[in-house]
Amino acid sequence: MSDITPADRWALLPAGIREQADGYVLQDARMRAIRVVFEAGRARGMGLHDAQLVVNERYLRYGDRIARTPRSPLDQESLAARAAGLPGRVVAVEAVWDGDTVHDWFVDLLAVTAEPAGEHRLATIHTDPAAAADRAGRALAAHLAVPFHFASPDTPDDEAPRRRP
Repeated sequence: MSDITPADRWALLPAGIREQADGYVLQDARMRAIRVVFEAGRARGMGLHDAQLVVNERYLRYGDRIARTPRSPLDQESLAARAAGLPGRVVAVEAVWDGDTVHDWFVDLLAVTAEPAGEHRLATIHTDPAAAADRAGRALAAHLAVPFHFASPDTPDDEAPRRRP
């Protein structure tokens, strides 16, 4: 179906599927929209990549009407409040790269706790992720008087060495 446009692929879908997919797009639930389009479109010769292109076109069509998922707060007061509510004592703050086909590269800002040991996501940063995570992570770590670790601040690397206890 490589010579068919996303609009043509969209027209191949039943009205109910188009309505459901648009509902997910307007809620900024991209993966759910892709799944609906893919599952219904498969019988009409659409692959996963086709479904992604169709949903992307719907995002472009709706633009500012989409109720975007709110960004994680990065101010020290908000991050400190989240850290204070975690089970266990925060012993470090760490920034780690992650990525996917929808969002590209992003950074998760984590609080590392002891007793019980664990990692807890404080924020996910999509815009200017390295600089924002470095700034917010260092400020929070200083506020909490714990170490900050960001193994790969200059290059996205989801296999960069992690903090060791």
